[in-house]
Amino acid sequence: PNMPQGIEVSCGYGCMIDGSKETWIGPDFQKFGNVTYYTDNSTKHYRNTTKDWFNEYMIGVGGLCSVYDPPVSYWCSEHPSGGGAFAFRTPSGVIYKSPNGPYEHGEDARFFVWRPARWANWMFDVAKYDKERNNFTFGRGGNQGARGENKGGDFFIENVMEELDYPGEFFFDKRTEKLYLFHNGTGAPPTDSIVVPQVKVLVNITGTQWKPVTGLQLKGLHFSASGPTYMMPHGVPSAGDWALDRYSAVFMQGTQHTLIDNCTFQRLEGNAVMVSGYNRWATIQHSDFAYLGGNAVVAWGYTNETSSDPGRFGVALANAPQAGVDGTDGEHPVLTTVQNCLAREIGLYEKQSSFFVQAKSAESRILSNVFFNGPRAGINMNDGFGGGDEIAYNLVFSTCRESGDHGPFNSWDRQPFLTTVRTGEPSMIMQVRAIHHNFFIDNYSPQEDVDNDDGSCYYVTHDNFLVYGGQAMKNDFGGHDNHHYDNVDAYVDRALGVCDTIAGHEDYFFGNYVVMRGETVGTCLPERQMYKNRYFTPSGKVQEGCHGYGGEVSKTPSDAEILNQAKKKLGMPEISLVV
Repeated sequence: PNMPQGIEVSCGYGCMIDGSKETWIGPDFQKFGNVTYYTDNSTKHYRNTTKDWFNEYMIGVGGLCSVYDPPVSYWCSEHPSGGGAFAFRTPSGVIYKSPNGPYEHGEDARFFVWRPARWANWMFDVAKYDKERNNFTFGRGGNQGARGENKGGDFFIENVMEELDYPGEFFFDKRTEKLYLFHNGTGAPPTDSIVVPQVKVLVNITGTQWKPVTGLQLKGLHFSASGPTYMMPHGVPSAGDWALDRYSAVFMQGTQHTLIDNCTFQRLEGNAVMVSGYNRWATIQHSDFAYLGGNAVVAWGYTNETSSDPGRFGVALANAPQAGVDGTDGEHPVLTTVQNCLAREIGLYEKQSSFFVQAKSAESRILSNVFFNGPRAGINMNDGFGGGDEIAYNLVFSTCRESGDHGPFNSWDRQPFLTTVRTGEPSMIMQVRAIHHNFFIDNYSPQEDVDNDDGSCYYVTHDNFLVYGGQAMKNDFGGHDNHHYDNVDAYVDRALGVCDTIAGHEDYFFGNYVVMRGETVGTCLPERQMYKNRYFTPSGKVQEGCHGYGGEVSKTPSDAEILNQAKKKLGMPEISLVV
């Protein structure tokens, strides 16, 4: 795209071709043949905490999910559900007449395409180019997100000579082996510092659960110039919206007590750190992350959904797909700690990227980090595998700068798993996740600071300073057992929006200091679940609705008073503002 300050500076919703004005070629549903459905109907694997939401583990193998490796996804299952749910698919191509076209070699083009609503983006190589009709038929790609659509959204094109039309852009002609540069400066461009990243994994730490690499430490190192991975094989880790590639500058699998300390990860074309499969007590601390093509830190485990998996090459996986629900074999990260790190400018290529994302992982500790400037949610929990995680003392802001939904934190729980985290015995119920003493600012795409999406459950969110957003507390599509209490929720549209729950799995909203921009509290909960809240509105009133609103209402306090309440909550000294 023609980006005034280059790929490292976000254009927000700009610098793109408007996909709504183009003609998209629909999906080819028989491109890979039929999908094979599997739903675990075992009564011992039935999660009975909701009425008709995400009770059973289900996947689909093959079909259009053959773009993934392994070729499996919840989104190819027989009955995917949740917000905007339907089976995975991507467009087959697009008819686009470029002002700089037709292209001499349009078959060399690569398309970077936002999914409509900007939940993720896809990259496609071109399999066939019809110059007369301006018709691009897509080939390899479309596997960089888990959610599909019939058409594409905003997009840009690279790798054609005719689009070399803006300062800072370059083009490599593979036929003549010449590199062309639209120099952004005066005089001749420098020739002594051209870096072409090729190696995708700079440090590979790989053992097994039975013979782990133990006690390895990486200290004071600078990692840069790893190769791009967005066209490498991707998998769908679980039933959230993420698709991931198992590549990173530092890759660890089959390790114990690995320490990454005081390191710098800068200008990497893919992920920075991948904690893959069996890992115990990995710690990433006092490290800086900036200008990354993908995620800063990923924790991603395995279950046996297919008989083979490229992440465990040469290993025959037993009892697939029936074992897909079973997370008791230990092949997943546990007790990963990320603390005292700084991360910014991530997701430069793959927009469905976060500072920290986990799937099929448990008991992670995300503590005292600062994260800002990302295209999607800052911290993402892709599923409810295991639980027992702690997210505390973090400052997260300027997230979702290029996309819709979410905010500093996002979660899903559409797919139940059997783990032993909660009690030490196999259970389909995860341990509670705690989100506390964080400072979250939802200042770009303000939906919620803590977005507990589709089926999210067992979250205890307390003693946070949460600024902006549509509502203070949210859960939907079968979410339950979420407790939001003793928070300072500032400048939200309303207090809460939650869904119906069944007996014994209710939500709670109490003891919160809620500064609202309007007069609507939102969802009404019974008094035993909604109490001792302090609401503040411009008029000092709330609209008629539920009895008592679970608290009292006053006029909006001063900014200084709100900040003092927040500082008390976060354990900081009070301040006096001088204007």
